[in-house]
Amino acid sequence: MKAPPMPPDTHAEWDLDPDFLTVNHGSFGATPRAVIAAQRAWQDRMERQPSRFMKTVYTDAIRAAAGALGAFLNAEGQNLVFVENATSGCNAILRNLVLLADENVMLLSHGYRAVRNTVRFATDHAGARITEAAVTFPGPTEESLVAAIMDAITPKTRLAVIDHITSASAIVLPIQRIVAACHAAGVPVLIDGAHAPGQVPVDLTAIGADWYVGNCHKWLCAPKGCAFLYAAPDRQSGLHPGTISHGYEQGFLAEFDWTGTTDPSRFLAVTDAIAFHKRLGGVELMKRNRVLAAQGGALIAQRLNTSVGTRGAVTGAMATIRLPVDNPTPEHALAIRDRLLAAGTDAPVHALDGALWLRISAFAYNELQDYARLGDLVAEVLRG
Repeated sequence: MKAPPMPPDTHAEWDLDPDFLTVNHGSFGATPRAVIAAQRAWQDRMERQPSRFMKTVYTDAIRAAAGALGAFLNAEGQNLVFVENATSGCNAILRNLVLLADENVMLLSHGYRAVRNTVRFATDHAGARITEAAVTFPGPTEESLVAAIMDAITPKTRLAVIDHITSASAIVLPIQRIVAACHAAGVPVLIDGAHAPGQVPVDLTAIGADWYVGNCHKWLCAPKGCAFLYAAPDRQSGLHPGTISHGYEQGFLAEFDWTGTTDPSRFLAVTDAIAFHKRLGGVELMKRNRVLAAQGGALIAQRLNTSVGTRGAVTGAMATIRLPVDNPTPEHALAIRDRLLAAGTDAPVHALDGALWLRISAFAYNELQDYARLGDLVAEVLRG
């Protein structure tokens, strides 16, 4: 299958540097001009009279934005609150988790490092332990992923923390199956969906997780610092934000909607980000990006005479390509990425399971020739 081309003026939707090869949408996203304009309109409205805005506009506006995001994710807006990023959301949940010394929290072996650190903080504080589900890589399947998670759960597992899409290895997990299996074993689930909204369809009601956190500033193209925390109605009691403020013990929304003065324009512009994503194709854009990532990964793997890390149902709009190097250390990975940056592009390189892997992203402003150019740059950097 070949990725269909986007309209010829699509690239002009962003202010991206035309001299830089942008193939890393996954790390920080890229906010389009239309969404930046919407954010600035909210900022202008707020600054015309800040006190009046915060007193008479903010509360209804933040709930309206949460409602729009909830509709996009098939969830009730009253079960969603805004946070700065997915890691902040995970912190709120994990730092309110009551653990006993003989209990454990289960993570994926490919789990995101910042969230792993948060789990380590929570378990160290309680004298509890971390257990790990060993992800098969390269070549994971939905069956192997579910099996690895169930093998890692013990009678003392207090919580399973599962990535919807792993960051370094770009694996899309069968999250609904995993949540159902964990719940059948009596284990609540926190989904780290940092990369999911806008990259793959997300149906929070169907997924059925106890908690789900996700970024809107990545694949949904919202302003930087726009993310959400979803908590099922029966999981909201006792959940507090990282900053305790005036709403303490007044309920989920009261606590999270106001944690002190901030710039809410990044959250309020999420409605425009959703509209922009839909204008570019919505679900069809997600499909197109997935196909393009697979094409780009295959092209680079052929150029380097190596292989890709994932295929089939577990792939999304990111792909990983094994690098032909003999020194697969984190330091070597960082050195290669630094050389790529100096060469005019940025693509993450990770040391995973005894090899170095290059991660690419595919978004609306990308075409197949971007990955041909990247393959040449990678080959040149590796020769050096």
